[in-house]
Amino acid sequence: MSTLPTMDRRAFLYGASLAGFGIFCQGRNGRAAGVGPNDVIQVGCIGVGGKGSSDTDHAGNHGRVVALCDVDDDTLKAKAGRFKEARTFHDFRELLAEMGDKIDAVTVSTADHAHAQQSLAAMRMGKHVYCQKPLTHTVREARLMREAAREHGVCTQMGNQGSATDALRTSVEILESGVLGDVAEVHVWTDRPREFWRQAPDVVARPEGTFEIPSRLHWDLFLAGAPERPYAPVYTPMLWRGWWDFGTGVLGDMGCHNTNVPFHGLKLGLPTRVSSNNGEINPETFPAWATVVFEFPSRGNLPPTRLTWYEGAKDGAPNRPPADLFAPGFQPAANGWLCIGTEGTIASSGGEDRGHVLWPREKFRDFKLPAHTIPRIQGGRDNDDNHKLEWFQAIRAGKPEIAYSNFDYAAVQTEAILLGNIAMRTGEAIEYDGEAGRVTNSPAADALVKGTYRSGWEI
Repeated sequence: MSTLPTMDRRAFLYGASLAGFGIFCQGRNGRAAGVGPNDVIQVGCIGVGGKGSSDTDHAGNHGRVVALCDVDDDTLKAKAGRFKEARTFHDFRELLAEMGDKIDAVTVSTADHAHAQQSLAAMRMGKHVYCQKPLTHTVREARLMREAAREHGVCTQMGNQGSATDALRTSVEILESGVLGDVAEVHVWTDRPREFWRQAPDVVARPEGTFEIPSRLHWDLFLAGAPERPYAPVYTPMLWRGWWDFGTGVLGDMGCHNTNVPFHGLKLGLPTRVSSNNGEINPETFPAWATVVFEFPSRGNLPPTRLTWYEGAKDGAPNRPPADLFAPGFQPAANGWLCIGTEGTIASSGGEDRGHVLWPREKFRDFKLPAHTIPRIQGGRDNDDNHKLEWFQAIRAGKPEIAYSNFDYAAVQTEAILLGNIAMRTGEAIEYDGEAGRVTNSPAADALVKGTYRSGWEI
């Protein structure tokens, strides 16, 4: 395994001295981002454990996986056992530098804080990108991802795989049909972080003491652009999501899933004001609970809309919308959404993508679903695989818009959602200028829009 010299690593990450790399703006066989309809799409996979394991397998269902990258030796070895011809790397920069003329696309399934660095480097080389949700760690990164995808003409998809389901697309079509009248009130909730990862109140500070870095783990590469800190087993694998420096908490984890129907169906875009009522804030981890309010302006003939998000547990009980918002006898699932219109209400029958319920029930008893306006996906092995298949279809057609969660959409959704974490962290109701991409009423909040990076890892 070769290693890039220090200065070359930095030049590669910054996008400086691009001519010296040659490959930086060139795809396989010299094509900028083009793939013929009969070509085998060659993929490099960055992050191949956890969700990255299935993302890699799905890429192999529809293309040829030729490179694997992970900061954990054991994880990398396990996945290489299936893709025996793929080259293996620990550093994504080395994968891109050495395989840049051999790959058409990459999957990015790493911790949130590394998504943008890895995805931007690939897109700037003209590579198509599938990136797990949330798209980025900071608001500014989301905007950079959208701009890079447009500039380089690549096909993209964010990993909120419920987007691929017929049920989700049907719910969106109902909202778009106008049958519910003006929808100005939305509620979205989740059961996390319970039983998935630890954060406040269970964890509020860094662990004390010194821990030996496991020989299998390349800790410096895991840190990537995050601030320097000693290794501890409470960060990885799979535990990073509840830490400010690595994850985006519950909003980042489930927001891009559970808000998907209202974001698509109501064309929410970016909010102008975001406020949060939440548990105690500490410097290291997300709070125990939060209720976040996003206020969206009118959009064409759609009215101003208020979306309220509920997460965590408060006073020993799950933080949920008021019970009187739901129809009598309706039992909301642990994750869900509810859209209230002047002519009726629609709610998820279970999670992001498991169907819908309409009320008043008498009014909608004989309701006929609107005609399909959103294509359905066929041919994948399951919904998650279909989500990858749609991305591959976009690549083959050279049409980024085919992917339903492409970065034109997903980056805006992510940008909006991550503003909730800023309101949560600062304790301020923030005013947001979506055109300029900045918070206008709080310098402290605006600084969090941009984020900071370790020296040598700046974007």
